[in-house]
Amino acid sequence: MFLSVFDMFKVGIGPSSSHTMGPMVAAARFLDHLRAQPFGVAGLRATLHGSLAFTGVGHATDRAVILGLAGFRPEDYDATRAEAALAEIRDSSAIEVEGLGRLRFDPARDLEFDYGAPLPGHANALVLRATDAQGDVIAAETYYSIGGGFVVTEAEMGAPPPAPEATFPYPFESAAQMLEMARASGRSIAEMKRANELALRAPSELDAGIVRLWAAMTACIDRGLATEGTLPGGLNVRRRAPGIRAALEAERGLNVTPPHVINDWISVYAMAVNEENAAGGQVVTAPTNGAAGVVPATIRYWLDHVPGAREAQVGDFLLTAAAIGGLIKHNASISGAECGCQAEVGAASAMAAAGLAAVLGGTPEQVENAAEIALEHHLGMTCDPVKGLVQVPCIERNGLGAIKAVSAASLALRGDGTHFMPLDNCIEAMRQTGADMSEKYKETALGGLAVSVPNC
Repeated sequence: MFLSVFDMFKVGIGPSSSHTMGPMVAAARFLDHLRAQPFGVAGLRATLHGSLAFTGVGHATDRAVILGLAGFRPEDYDATRAEAALAEIRDSSAIEVEGLGRLRFDPARDLEFDYGAPLPGHANALVLRATDAQGDVIAAETYYSIGGGFVVTEAEMGAPPPAPEATFPYPFESAAQMLEMARASGRSIAEMKRANELALRAPSELDAGIVRLWAAMTACIDRGLATEGTLPGGLNVRRRAPGIRAALEAERGLNVTPPHVINDWISVYAMAVNEENAAGGQVVTAPTNGAAGVVPATIRYWLDHVPGAREAQVGDFLLTAAAIGGLIKHNASISGAECGCQAEVGAASAMAAAGLAAVLGGTPEQVENAAEIALEHHLGMTCDPVKGLVQVPCIERNGLGAIKAVSAASLALRGDGTHFMPLDNCIEAMRQTGADMSEKYKETALGGLAVSVPNC
């Protein structure tokens, strides 16, 4: 099992990695499939199933599929071009597809929401079809959006994992293996992760990619701290990050604020990211869009508020976080539709706690302990977005996830890394909890806070 730092952290668009980015990626893959076929295509159809249907409009899944079929991709998404393309498609009931020509597609007729039982492979499923001139289906593929922007076909879902692309010097698949390899090699988790990455790419490529990731993360924070207004979707949620930041700035140097106000700084960095995400802006999956604020907020807190923090260490933070995120994804899930928000904000908090413990000088055992503490105290957390929007409770939840990450790292560093509950056991508990969790608490907006909306 190898998941790159660039698998766990991907530049994309809001509001959801599994409901927006994943379907857009799936549509692009389907077009590539059609371009390789010998027959001509006249039209396209799409059907959303499970969680993609129930919260598809709130998560902009319908827009993502249409834009994906029009050739848009998350990594180079242009909002202005996208709006123009959507208007043209709705007016003409056709999509101009590179390499395939002008294809029939009426969003009102050819994009369906199936609210029946989810498909068996995963809660996030979409079926894409191509039709001939008579409207008969001549090609079809089922895709599952499995969290964090990862997409697999139905065949890939049931197939054994592909052979590794390279031989990795530290091929750990559990936290126990990771710690044993660290003890045997004398290397940190970040150093082992870096060595694995270098089996696939040159050092300059790795370093440049990490710099790009942090640049995108911190730019997102800055945009969120500066942008005011009301978030789209109908809940009329006002952006709060700029006002909180202004109040915190005004209090600096007055010696009248209690020490716990540092939590407000941590929260506002995370809220800034998730307000940008909710508005459909550019974010970095960390490991998902819904949890995109936790890791960058923790890094920004460390850089701006902790003496001795150096931006040169951000790479070690992200590599360590990616190692922990990879273990959670491999052994459980990072999908809210599969395991609830414990798999999103819980995973993000564990990743951030590990990264912070690492750059604060923690041993591999203390880093593993920090991740376990953070994940343990998110177990059972439901994914219950009001109106299917990644706003309530998601935005504030990222702030609290970042606070928990900082607290978990601090607690772990107070000990020697010895602790009762191993991270592997905590990850397995999360997987089992997600399997037992009712579907109405797993990103369907059918239970919890999603149906506890005030009558006003």
